[in-house]
Amino acid sequence: QVQLVESGGGSAQPGESLRLSCAVSGFALRSLVLKWFRQAPGKEREWVGTMNYGSGTVNYGDSGKGRFTISRDNAKNTAYLQMNNLKPEDTAVYYCNAPVFNSWGQGTQVLVSS
Repeated sequence: QVQLVESGGGSAQPGESLRLSCAVSGFALRSLVLKWFRQAPGKEREWVGTMNYGSGTVNYGDSGKGRFTISRDNAKNTAYLQMNNLKPEDTAVYYCNAPVFNSWGQGTQVLVSS
């Protein structure tokens, strides 16, 4: 059974950075397509980006282009979402997802406010 556990959320001021983690157990992360999503209050879940297996190439949604970076540490079996220059509209619960197993983490809350 593949399990995903997000961490690293919290409060930040506009312009600051946060790094979210997604710890994967039960399967090798390097062999997984791993996606990040977010859901703001009252809004639908939004795709943030996808890291492909193997080479680890990444595609980003419009919301994070130029500010967000997805990476992974195969030794730790953990994926990361580095978020820079945070904006109030980045406030949301952030989730990681492994589509092949339809596995989701519990989410981690990010609040960006001055």
